[in-house]
Amino acid sequence: MAKSNKDIVVYNSSDIQKKIFTIRDVQVMLDSDLAKFYGVETRRLNEQVKRNIERFPLEFMFRLTDKEYKNLMSQIAISSEKHGGRRKLPYVFTEQGVAMLSAVLKSETATVSEVLEETVTPNFASSASANSKVKNIKKVVNNE
Repeated sequence: MAKSNKDIVVYNSSDIQKKIFTIRDVQVMLDSDLAKFYGVETRRLNEQVKRNIERFPLEFMFRLTDKEYKNLMSQIAISSEKHGGRRKLPYVFTEQGVAMLSAVLKSETATVSEVLEETVTPNFASSASANSKVKNIKKVVNNE
């Protein structure tokens, strides 16, 4: 669970691991989860990515397909579209994309993002070792 001490929010390693998914055989995090970690709105995060799109090649981020998103929604709790949920398919970010986000976001949280990077980066690695616990969306999409 996240702990807050005035303006500083600290996330447990297990909180971050729960937000890492394997999609297309790549470990990624949703834009909305990263926005929460960085303390910005999802739309603001995506605006900054679009303004700096040359810094985000396909190896850093990609947009989920409708099928991938529906399968992900069935496995985790994402707000219903009927209640003001997402109107666009989400972007997902690889470990390198997470690091690049800290460079393009201008939030107070992102200025101390090396702490987040030090927390998230090892979790990408440990999440790989705990792959049996990670939902592999690709297998569901391809009916493997």
